[in-house]
Amino acid sequence: MELLSPFAAVVTAILLLLPTTFVYFLFVAAKKKYEKKPPPEVTGGWPVIGHLPLLATGSEPSHITLARWADKFGPIFTIKLGVHRTLIVSNWEMAKECVTVNDRAFASRPQTLAMEVLGNNYSMFGFSPYGSYWRQMRKIVTVELLSNHRLEMLKDVRESELKAAAEGLYLKWTKSASGSNKVLVDMQKWFWDIALNLILKIIVGKRYVEYTCCSDDEQKGGWRKELRTFFELSGKFSVSDALPFLRWMDLGGVERAMKKCSKNLEIVAREWLEEHKVSGVAKRHEDFMDVLLSILDEAKDLSSRDADSVNISTCLVCLFLSDWSVLAFESQG
Repeated sequence: MELLSPFAAVVTAILLLLPTTFVYFLFVAAKKKYEKKPPPEVTGGWPVIGHLPLLATGSEPSHITLARWADKFGPIFTIKLGVHRTLIVSNWEMAKECVTVNDRAFASRPQTLAMEVLGNNYSMFGFSPYGSYWRQMRKIVTVELLSNHRLEMLKDVRESELKAAAEGLYLKWTKSASGSNKVLVDMQKWFWDIALNLILKIIVGKRYVEYTCCSDDEQKGGWRKELRTFFELSGKFSVSDALPFLRWMDLGGVERAMKKCSKNLEIVAREWLEEHKVSGVAKRHEDFMDVLLSILDEAKDLSSRDADSVNISTCLVCLFLSDWSVLAFESQG
């Protein structure tokens, strides 16, 4: 058998490898063409803590900083909040894509210290991980609190609250009117009080402000103070949210304050719940806490949670999501 010369062997090997190499490069080129590039990351991040210093120590508000970065890096980019890589979307078309087409991917919430401690270990469905519990509670809230039928049933509550607010104004006028028959009234605060009272009346059957008695200072104590503290702490940033390995230090005492508030508000909310259990069907109008009492005992997919704890957590998160700005305004007053 005649052996090929070294030159012929090299030529033959090249001819055999050329088609394979050509196919390989075609495959790689096609893959790169359809491979999605990750969003750009904002420059200037620090080791470990990421972009937190740029957001926390800047001379401008955080949303202005994010808008400036959007102008520079585009409508979608990433930043690092401590150990967490965070996607920033500042374009309405992309935001719509996130919450409609890819809604399941964005359905969960970040697990923050506030929602763990104040939310009774993520029992507040609005901040709990996406799953069977989240879906069940969302359905209950949608049908039993936000549906047109339910809003129509609560028509009398809204009318009576507006009537009580008007009577409160009249009483203030009769007590304080000067010779000019005029009384100075902060109408912005008056409307805020009505909105806040309506929210609490519909959800837990309570009033935050009484229109016809007590001064503002007298109404800022007790459960009202605990409720204000709850809403203030719910939006408070904790260092451990970005750097979980520093949680044991409790920098700033945030976790300690949250645990104290959670304990105090739990006592108040359980008193409300016991009042609802005792009153039963004797009440003229069922509020949302009443509805949950009749539903949760037979509900499934509570993820081994106690029905009373779920009731309390759901009512609190509905208060939080209904009008946080009302409570924030009041707390600044």
